[in-house]
Amino acid sequence: MKRALITGVTGQDGYYLSKLLHDKGYEVYGLVRGQNNPKIEFLERELPFVTILTGDLLDISSILRALDVARPDEFYNLGAISFVAYSWENAMLTSDVTGKGVLNALEAVRLYAGDDIGKVRFYQASSSEMFGKVQHVPQSESTLLWPRSPYGVAKVFGHYMTINYRESYGMHASSGILFNHESPMRGPEFVTRKISMAVANIARGRQETITLGNLDAKRDWGFAGDYVDAMWRMLQQDEADDYVVSTNETHSVEEFLDVAFGHVGIDDWRPKVLQDPRFMRPAEVDLLIGDASKAHEKLGWKPTVSFPELVRMMVDADLARIDAESA
Repeated sequence: MKRALITGVTGQDGYYLSKLLHDKGYEVYGLVRGQNNPKIEFLERELPFVTILTGDLLDISSILRALDVARPDEFYNLGAISFVAYSWENAMLTSDVTGKGVLNALEAVRLYAGDDIGKVRFYQASSSEMFGKVQHVPQSESTLLWPRSPYGVAKVFGHYMTINYRESYGMHASSGILFNHESPMRGPEFVTRKISMAVANIARGRQETITLGNLDAKRDWGFAGDYVDAMWRMLQQDEADDYVVSTNETHSVEEFLDVAFGHVGIDDWRPKVLQDPRFMRPAEVDLLIGDASKAHEKLGWKPTVSFPELVRMMVDADLARIDAESA
């Protein structure tokens, strides 16, 4: 039985990755920050097969302790402060956790592995936000990185540090440059889930409008359940490498609204959507679209959920949640 250690296990990707690995017969360990973390209750209820270990990406000794207990074959570093808007308000903390936390994880794995550097395969969750002010459309593994937020900058640091540990120590360390991926498990602070929740509430008569920022921003949106499969495939390769994971399609926030409202029978949705400058980024990333050809060819990976299916899935999940609460 293979063993895996996941940081960020309480997040969307941690949820889907844990289920994937469990279904494949792995023994799964999750690193959770804080002894009284309120998300532990969710983990114990939804993912009872995950062995919970406490630790912090800012404390390398706690990562080493987790490695000693889990003895993993694979280490998935998903832990980060991942909300881009929040990174502007807390740039220092974002840099520490999302950037230097990667270095702590890599160094902990190196120290734990010792002379047998290949005994733990490492996955780093890189991000399309690293491309920022895009220099090439679509974006591939060779596209120049030009981040436009503290979050993007921190992810670039972690990305290049992963490459350096691979090249300097021979570590099996891969980075997945994941474009936006969503699901019913997405946090309510993210625009996609904010929309799906609002549409469900409006459809059930619980609210009248939703306030957003830039409706013209375009993203390459896929399903998180598909994307964690790509993560796993990367660590099954003989050689570590970096891979763009995307749908190769781009859609605007406006398109997301159109599909979401249309799904509940509201075609004229514009009076229900307000815009507020407070929700605009200081430096916007206007267009992200990924070229996942390398992942298709080398990993045999392709997305299975289309953009309309993803939007409808999220709205349906929030409708079901509201109906369950009402019942």
